[in-house]
Amino acid sequence: MMHSVENRFIAIVCGAMLTFIAPLIVLLLTLSSERVARERLQNVQILMEAGAQALGKPLWDFDTDGIEQIAKSLIANADVLWVHVEDSSGSISVRIPPGPVDTSVPHTTISKEILYNSQDGEKSVGTVEIWVSAPGTLSRFSKDELIVFVILVVAVGIVFASAIIGNRITVIRPLMRLTAAIEATRRLGSRHHVDWTSDDEMGTLAHNFNEMQSRLEREETELKLAHGRATDIYNLTPSMLFSLDPANCITAVSDYWLIATGYSRDQVIGRTFTDFVDEHWHETYRARRSNGNATHANICEVTVPFIKANGETMTVLILEMKSATGDEHGGLSLSVMTDVTELKQAESRNHAQAITDHLTGLLNRQGFEAALDDAIRNADETATQLACIFIDLDRFKWINDNFGHAAGDEVLRQVVTRVRTTLRPDDTMSRLGGDEFAILVNAEQVEALASEIGDRICASLHEPIPVEGAELSVSASIGIALYPIHAANAAELLLKSDMAMYARKRDGKNGMLVFDTSMLDSARERHEMEQNIEAGLKEGWFEAYLQPIVSLCDGRIAGFEALMRLNHPEKGILPPGKIISIAEETGSIARIGERVLEKAVGHLARLTQLEGTETTYLAVNFSPLQFEETLPHKLAALLLKHHISPARIVIEITEAVLMLDNPDVHAVLKQLSEFGCRIALDDFGTGYSSLSYLNRFPVDIVKVDQSFTRSLTTGTADVRRKSRMLIKGIRTISHQMGCTVVAEGIETKEQWALLRKLGLDYGQGYLFSRPMPIENMLLMLEMESEAKATHRA
Repeated sequence: MMHSVENRFIAIVCGAMLTFIAPLIVLLLTLSSERVARERLQNVQILMEAGAQALGKPLWDFDTDGIEQIAKSLIANADVLWVHVEDSSGSISVRIPPGPVDTSVPHTTISKEILYNSQDGEKSVGTVEIWVSAPGTLSRFSKDELIVFVILVVAVGIVFASAIIGNRITVIRPLMRLTAAIEATRRLGSRHHVDWTSDDEMGTLAHNFNEMQSRLEREETELKLAHGRATDIYNLTPSMLFSLDPANCITAVSDYWLIATGYSRDQVIGRTFTDFVDEHWHETYRARRSNGNATHANICEVTVPFIKANGETMTVLILEMKSATGDEHGGLSLSVMTDVTELKQAESRNHAQAITDHLTGLLNRQGFEAALDDAIRNADETATQLACIFIDLDRFKWINDNFGHAAGDEVLRQVVTRVRTTLRPDDTMSRLGGDEFAILVNAEQVEALASEIGDRICASLHEPIPVEGAELSVSASIGIALYPIHAANAAELLLKSDMAMYARKRDGKNGMLVFDTSMLDSARERHEMEQNIEAGLKEGWFEAYLQPIVSLCDGRIAGFEALMRLNHPEKGILPPGKIISIAEETGSIARIGERVLEKAVGHLARLTQLEGTETTYLAVNFSPLQFEETLPHKLAALLLKHHISPARIVIEITEAVLMLDNPDVHAVLKQLSEFGCRIALDDFGTGYSSLSYLNRFPVDIVKVDQSFTRSLTTGTADVRRKSRMLIKGIRTISHQMGCTVVAEGIETKEQWALLRKLGLDYGQGYLFSRPMPIENMLLMLEMESEAKATHRA
């Protein structure tokens, strides 16, 4: 049986002969045959011309014998089948051969008119018609021509046979030997060479094949050595190495893997790796390829519980690298397995510590946020409601400042103990930071339950808390928000419970309040006010209005109190109380105080230029946040700039400043007093221990709160009597301490008369003047001066 290469070669040669040589031979035969046919026809036509000329005289003379002789001479030509001579009158008709003619024989008919030159000129005397045979293609050739064609065909056949024999000798035989060498290598495993040498391409092919076989033999030897070394390294590496096929079946494990897991190699080879993984983690392991390594794209990692041979479970971290030869469906992989059981246990402990408040043992903010997310998911799944109870302790900062942080920590611990007694076992409590706590309550109708818990929490804090021999009173401001009624997510729920708590704190503390939408308006109002404050600081909208402080005995202006006002270009004067409250919470009060102080001192400098105001003083309110170490230096520089004596400046402070009991505040007040400024205690009589402040701090002026002034002429007779006694007592104590007394909020002449009778020194209020801008104040003072001058004149 021929080999395919030889078949293809024969097919190519045959195709070439059929495509090129055969058409050429056929074309040659056709052209030669047509040439021979044309030559024979031309010979017959010449013969017929001669015959036609010879027949002219016999036809004229009606010589029938002569006509037949000439016709016979025409038919003597081998190519002429039939001759017919006829005169013009139809009386003579000679046919050679006589009788009917076989018209089925292929032939060509030619005819010629017979002319005779008579005395009257050339005349047609008849016609001659000849049938010429039409021979076949080969029959047209002579014997010599056919011999030439046969020789040509034989030559082509010899070339064809020579090509096949040459191909078998030069191509097929070496290919057969090459194939035999390859087959022997495949069957026997050893590298066989080709026994063929020639100085052509096949010889080069055989030589290259032999060299390749030699090189592959050397490489196989080296590969076996490398495989042996790799196997040794695989087994001796102190790591749990294993390999998987695309079906996740174990194909190899290292010796260290067997030692660490307790299995034998026969027990694991061929088994699916998930057979050794806790069943709840099978899907996690199968999805490991989606957890790609950020550094190496073809490395994936997964952490799963692995079951050892003795039944124990260890947590393992698996790093798997796919083989570079693997296709898109997965290939062989190499994995390293590390026992991270202790690490995971440490992480769990660290996580527990990270989400736990070390002081109270409650969840911290991070833990609470995670618990809140879980609680919302649970509420969605069970179609229940969730309440967030936000707790902020009242006066806790005062406890820390006056009794120390250790006492404050003990208060927190006892508060947690009391609050826990009001909760259900499955309620979640956390300490968000400082004195802020949050509680999660889940129920079908949670609002009533949360309100009840809030009331119980407030009641649990009614009794004082004993700490280091002292009993400290603590109350709580509580805000409650509900999911999904008030909030759509965790952040919103926490925010709205916080808003409810702050609303409760603003309404007087020590109580509970459930969130409602009006609080959003308050929050928007507050946010708008914060923006106005920042814009006022940036654009210079803050102004210092002045209100006169007059002598109660004669009505003479003794000084001015500078009052902060924010004059919005569109909204006008904004409520100062809200501005101060928000500014103290946001910390911007210090910047506002600096702007107002600077403007107020500038106003005093302008007022000093008027007659009779050279000795008037300026009272400026200071927030507790303004008492920094640099305050005396800033004030000194400001007074020096406007040429104002420090004795004309009164620093007004409230009990909030003194209650801080801060050594730094004491030092600043002392520096201001030594500098020459006077200290005024504002809103005297409304605090817890105002009398002690007169002894402990350098107070020069006591300002009686306007509530006492108002009660002199309002309410029952008993209230008016007690108010007079209180004011008289404040005046007596203050004068004995060397302090001047100023009454605030004087609005009627009756109040003025009573206060003057009670011996108070100065007063201020709407009766004398409302707070006004500096331009209005200058105009008012100038008009009064003119009126006095006119009166004196």
